[in-house]
Amino acid sequence: MNQTGADHKKLKNRVSRIEGQVKGISTMIDSKKYCIDILTQTKAIRSALKSLELEILEAHLNSCVKEAINSGSAKRTDEKMEEIMLLLKKTSKS
Repeated sequence: MNQTGADHKKLKNRVSRIEGQVKGISTMIDSKKYCIDILTQTKAIRSALKSLELEILEAHLNSCVKEAINSGSAKRTDEKMEEIMLLLKKTSKS
């Protein structure tokens, strides 16, 4: 993925926030917090991960896939399209 420095930093910051949320759940479990509060946090993490995935996918489409298309190489373009399809097929099963 061809990311600018700013984009890379933004993604790293998001991952760090998600790590903090996961550690927070561990603390909540240790503190025997109310189950619904813990579940609320797990849903927030799931949402944050989904947003991160979409941001990375968008960057991939706008860089790697676009470069393959602009190269004029049908083989490269087909490879990039197949990568995305395989990913979508894997994630649709979960």
